[in-house]
Amino acid sequence: MSAGGRLIALEGGEGAGKSTHAVQVVNWLQARGRRVLRTREPGGSPLAEAIRGVVLDDWAEGVTPLTEVLLMFAARAAHLAATIAPALARGEDVVCDRFVDASWAYQSAGRGLAPEVLSALEGFVLGDLRPNLVLLFDVAPEVGLLRARSRGDANRFEAENLAFMERVRRCYLQRAAAEPARYAVLDASAALPAVQAALLTVLEQRL
Repeated sequence: MSAGGRLIALEGGEGAGKSTHAVQVVNWLQARGRRVLRTREPGGSPLAEAIRGVVLDDWAEGVTPLTEVLLMFAARAAHLAATIAPALARGEDVVCDRFVDASWAYQSAGRGLAPEVLSALEGFVLGDLRPNLVLLFDVAPEVGLLRARSRGDANRFEAENLAFMERVRRCYLQRAAAEPARYAVLDASAALPAVQAALLTVLEQRL
């Protein structure tokens, strides 16, 4: 097993269960002697968490797609500088609930922002850094939204319609299909034990 720190991102639409599965990933890595940092986006540092609050709130004036993506990448830049980069430099594995794929799915595919905008921001903020492994938890939007909304206190994204979430899902699957060596797609609509078993297999094969 590699001695260097690795970045492992968990992605998927609303209600895909990423937070639950992140615990399993952390436990699996720690059981193998890895030092692990669990984090999330938007958020993951004090400044990035403050920006998260702005992003998720419902503003009377509205939030334009450009404003949204700039906030996301501002949070990501703070998160990277304060949390992710130092942890990787220490040789720790970083398990992140959402990363840059979420911006491609939500702000580009979902909101309709030009790919050139995302490419420019991605290159400027991340440089060459990309997740070593992206775990994509795939679930039909109607199922995921029902799960997410059943928790109560829905944020702006959980309040989106099915058409928006279909675009998000399609983007995620297209990105995974384009780089199968770096992505693993798991059926998040299955029962929890089945998803956990499939995740265990992926971790054993990929890490």
